[in-house]
Amino acid sequence: MVDSMAGATDTAAAPSAPGHELPRAPGAPADPTVLIVNDEPGNLTSLHKIFQREGMRVLTAENAKAALEVVRTHRVQVVLTDLMMPGVNGVELLRALKEVSPDTEVVLMTAYGTVETAVQAMREGAYDFVEKPLKRMTIVKSVRKAAERQSLVAENRSLRQELKLLTTRDIVGQSAALRRVLDVATQAAPSSATVLILGESGTGKELIARYIHGKSTRADGPFVAVNCAAIPETILEAELFGHERGSFTGAVAKREGRFARARGGTLFLDEIGELSAAVQVKILRVLQEGEYEPIGGDTVKADVRIVAATNRDLAAEVEAGRFREDLYYRLNVISVTAPPLRARREDIPLLVDHFLGVYCRKNGRAHLNVPREVMTKLMDYSWPGNVRELENVVERAAVLCRSETLRLEDLPEVVATASAPVPSVLSFPIGTPLGEVEHRLIRETLAYTNGDKSLAAQLLGISTRTIYRKLGENE
Repeated sequence: MVDSMAGATDTAAAPSAPGHELPRAPGAPADPTVLIVNDEPGNLTSLHKIFQREGMRVLTAENAKAALEVVRTHRVQVVLTDLMMPGVNGVELLRALKEVSPDTEVVLMTAYGTVETAVQAMREGAYDFVEKPLKRMTIVKSVRKAAERQSLVAENRSLRQELKLLTTRDIVGQSAALRRVLDVATQAAPSSATVLILGESGTGKELIARYIHGKSTRADGPFVAVNCAAIPETILEAELFGHERGSFTGAVAKREGRFARARGGTLFLDEIGELSAAVQVKILRVLQEGEYEPIGGDTVKADVRIVAATNRDLAAEVEAGRFREDLYYRLNVISVTAPPLRARREDIPLLVDHFLGVYCRKNGRAHLNVPREVMTKLMDYSWPGNVRELENVVERAAVLCRSETLRLEDLPEVVATASAPVPSVLSFPIGTPLGEVEHRLIRETLAYTNGDKSLAAQLLGISTRTIYRKLGENE
């Protein structure tokens, strides 16, 4: 070992000759940090000089315990360690390093006769091994490539996190109506039960579906969303269930459907009220039997949790014969209703601040101030398009506002001229029978929710069944 390191030291002692300097690997960090672990001080010093002259930041440790301490307190791209050391050997150190810092790459130095051990170590996560006697060019090249890989892995992880932030939206709000919905969603999430999310367009039904997925036992699996209304009926079946090659004209290759892509995760079927009768039958089979057949293929087990959503009144669709009753009851195991924005006006300031943060950053400008008169108009407007409409209005304002303060003229005219809603207040003479009070309160709340019994029940803090029962008692 000493002889071989002496050779390495001699090579490193003089500046690299022209034409022999190792080029930096593309994508490698400009000044990677390498930790050298060796129990022989002379070898440690020689390797330190080699990598220092290569422009790297060099840390050293004489044993595994010291090496772990360094990795815990420093950002180390590559650990270069001897395989055979007293006490904890290189393989044991490798396992410990991967526990402490999974992203750090490990290169092993091994003597003849321990190559099999080094190969085994690579199976356990080592990046590479170099055989003794060590050659400067070989060892520097291996460490540089390890640093390049570590940099690329870290960059990929960062990009994935940024992508996740772009595709994952927060549920913003603290209103009682929203909290009731999230309480039910939180309770339902860990189960395997199918969830049906009801609500008007733009109320955030997909956000609730993602919230349920994120708190479920399938959170590590994929979340696959399908807008059933956006896919033509003629290809929806193939899109959902996939097809085999040659199963129909134009099927030139086998293709996985959304059920297969969502394996181990959650399949979100948005606008499920738009499904054709034929596809309804196939979805029902999945819910009943836990299996489906790709077009032209054999039966496949469906390993997915289904969350569905619709802005239609599915009970009325069943009554009209447009939606299968058995499918409705299979979907409606647990139902929640996303409240419209008019039922959670106290959340509007929070939503405005959130969307301003998003779109001001996106357009490279400072966060806009919102004076009271502008916020009042935003809260007075009825928002028929719900949160989606509010988001569009805020994005427009973030782009068009010419000052640091949002003005009424930066809002669409329909919003800027909105009048405050007439407050709905019920009063009853002393002595009014309780049954009459309950009946009128339920009727007025149903008028406020445009007949949506699920939403009315949430606003009143009772069950939908109670509404039916109370109304039935007075009919």
